[in-house]
Amino acid sequence: MTQIDQAESAFAAARPRLFGIAYRMTGSVADAEDLVQEVWLRWQLADRAAVLNPEAYLATAITRLAINESQTARARRETYVGPWLPEPVDTAADPQVGAEQGAVLELAVLMLLEKLTPTERAAYVLREAFDYPYREIAEIVQTSEVATRQLVSRARKHLADERRVPVERAEQRKLLEAFVAAAQAGDLAGLEKLFAEDVVSYSDSNGAIRAAGRPLFGAASLAKIISGWAPSFWAGAEASFVDANGLAAVRLRKDDDTFAVITVTASEAGIDQVMWLVNPEKLKAFR
Repeated sequence: MTQIDQAESAFAAARPRLFGIAYRMTGSVADAEDLVQEVWLRWQLADRAAVLNPEAYLATAITRLAINESQTARARRETYVGPWLPEPVDTAADPQVGAEQGAVLELAVLMLLEKLTPTERAAYVLREAFDYPYREIAEIVQTSEVATRQLVSRARKHLADERRVPVERAEQRKLLEAFVAAAQAGDLAGLEKLFAEDVVSYSDSNGAIRAAGRPLFGAASLAKIISGWAPSFWAGAEASFVDANGLAAVRLRKDDDTFAVITVTASEAGIDQVMWLVNPEKLKAFR
């Protein structure tokens, strides 16, 4: 096997994990793919004979690039129109994306990770999704092992404080199905019964289509709004259930084109988040 063949083989073996790290760091498929391509270019130019552990070298490269990218992405999102949600991935079509620990893949968790510093996010992703030892994470993020443990601990605490204990996946699917049925029927009482009292709804459109420009809060008011939308939003839509980031979601199509992917998160209190992805740029995985 030639040196370039060996380089390609090592990169191909690491690629799913590289994409997984980058996607969890950025919440964007396009950004993650760009970062993976940048690492490939660097790997071609590297002194590979001096690299004792190609997987560690590549993981370090993708993580450091993702830290830098997440810092610039925050600046870009200041001009984003309305709520920003992570871009969903089809984990049924590409199970490798969710092959590691899936909880760090869910859209609601990726949203919460946006509130961490880039280094906290990197440490948390490497530990919780990919089970890297603290010593290796410390080398990757260029800090001490003690500091790395503190980064992960702070991130865990933040997520625990911000998120209720979620229901099992089967129950989440059941609640989503009930939500879709009630929303299609414009069933005000049915919707309100499904919602936790402090439910919040996010609609990600970036101004591409008409959608709520801010989060909507509260069971009674959200049920009223959704039931009012029903006649126009659901008319003529073909609904099918898909697997988005490891959880059930519903895909809506009209004229052979996907125009929305909707999912919910839920706890014992009921549905506590509804996420409407209607920005066409974020629906490519579900065309």
